[in-house]
Amino acid sequence: MRIAVLSATLTAALLLAPPASAQAPGAPAPAFTLTDTSGKTVQLSDYRGKYVVLEWTNPECPFVRKHYDSGNMQDLQKQWGARDVVWLSINSTNTSSSEYKTPAQMAQWLGGKGASPKAVLIDGTSATGRAYGARTTPQMFVINPAGTVIYNGAIDDRRTTNPADAKSAHNYVRAALTEAMDGRPVTVATTSPYGCSVKYGALY
Repeated sequence: MRIAVLSATLTAALLLAPPASAQAPGAPAPAFTLTDTSGKTVQLSDYRGKYVVLEWTNPECPFVRKHYDSGNMQDLQKQWGARDVVWLSINSTNTSSSEYKTPAQMAQWLGGKGASPKAVLIDGTSATGRAYGARTTPQMFVINPAGTVIYNGAIDDRRTTNPADAKSAHNYVRAALTEAMDGRPVTVATTSPYGCSVKYGALY
């Protein structure tokens, strides 16, 4: 009886746990097709041959708001967009979650913050988030022109919700892009992400 109870408890824990981070640096980035906030279909393969940043986001998360209230995320988007890096913001909050945002709500929020990603993508089934093993908002992935993940993890080393901390932090995304685009190996290719859990819904 105890074994049966333990087995049931373990099964429930596994179902409720967030997915482990699946995409280690050096792995091919999983393909995806999502719709942006204007209704346009966007595929990762559209940007083969370019550096791509994937930013997992959720306006309800105070860690996400830290980076937008400070202007840190917008500065990164503008800085690297000017160098032809494709920045894609992805909201994998499941449609079953109270925190789910419609495309119009996402567009309004990010527009109000002055954000400038290449596209804001709605992953309402959470399939893309699960494919990448995204655990938190924010969580960042950098993909090189060959389609390989070269960075996966936290945006920086200041694991707080204080907007003032963003400016003095060591930014792992900026460092990875700088090194890679200069033809150097990425010194720190993976870190433990911090933030709010991605709202995957009942199965997660």
